Amino acid sequence: MTPRLKDGFNFLTKLTFRRGWNALKVVVSFYLSKWLKKPIQWGIPISITFEPTTSCNLRCPECPSGKREFTRPTGMLQNDFFIKTLNEVYKDVSYLIFYFQGEPYLNPAFLEMVNFAKKKNIYTATSTNAHYLSEEIARKTVESGLDRLIISIDGTTQETYEQYRVGGDLKKVIEGAKNIVYWKKKLKSKTPHVIFQFLVVKPNEHQIKDAETLAKNIGVDEIKFKTAQMYDFVNGNRLIPSIEKYSRYTLQDDGTYQLKNELLNHCWRLWHSTVITWDGLVVPCCFDKDAKNQLGDLKKSSFVDLWHSSEYNNFRSKVLRSRSEIEICKNCTEGTKIWT
Repeated sequence: MTPRLKDGFNFLTKLTFRRGWNALKVVVSFYLSKWLKKPIQWGIPISITFEPTTSCNLRCPECPSGKREFTRPTGMLQNDFFIKTLNEVYKDVSYLIFYFQGEPYLNPAFLEMVNFAKKKNIYTATSTNAHYLSEEIARKTVESGLDRLIISIDGTTQETYEQYRVGGDLKKVIEGAKNIVYWKKKLKSKTPHVIFQFLVVKPNEHQIKDAETLAKNIGVDEIKFKTAQMYDFVNGNRLIPSIEKYSRYTLQDDGTYQLKNELLNHCWRLWHSTVITWDGLVVPCCFDKDAKNQLGDLKKSSFVDLWHSSEYNNFRSKVLRSRSEIEICKNCTEGTKIWT
């Protein structure tokens, strides 16, 4: 069995009848809403994203956290709030994502939260720039029960890597990845499923093959090449790759760029998932990085009430009517896909 199939099987082992039933209700709700052009929601999210922190050690040029451009406050997700929220929904939720903005490992309680979710038998994933994966933290990561660890590695030389991961140290990233692989073997653990994520941009596109070789040599389970979202793309951007396959944007005859894909008036994300910021605000999806579209506050409401609220359904109605009217949707190529 390949590592990817093993990871998929691991996820399936987390499913209970109740979680499967909830997922079915969500899928049926989505398709009925899409066909009827009316928001229907019978389940609760299959997947929930918790934001461990908005803090980050790097200054990546297309990231609000890296650019220090947030209008919302910087802070840390508190363990007691996380436990309270998860206790409300864990019987139905199948998948927890521990990243939104910021570097998760900067939150001292991050792995405690992962371990709590593990005890609830929920599949857990995070994404890191891997600068904090010392031997000790790598061991604790494996011991926490984390199911999937995505490591951003956007270059195979320091010169290339730092053009996007500004302030980063590629040696630390590689060493951190090696530490995780070592402790997986040492503890005879099947998890986490370790993925190298290579964000393809113009400065690093020549190193795609080198990245595949590096992933194989280190022994990570998988490497994925991801397209990059650009905030300012219409008149071109120095980061847009020349390899068409890895670009979200296409060059027009007049010299401007536009999204490759048609902006369809439905979005799977609004039915199957949600994002909770470190301070308890609920936003539609990971494209709302500055939490401009706040659909509720978990400090004032239960999650289930909020998920089925008029505010949430009004936003779903807007998506079904015209995504082009919603700012965070204008630069999105992912929302129409069924969750994977």
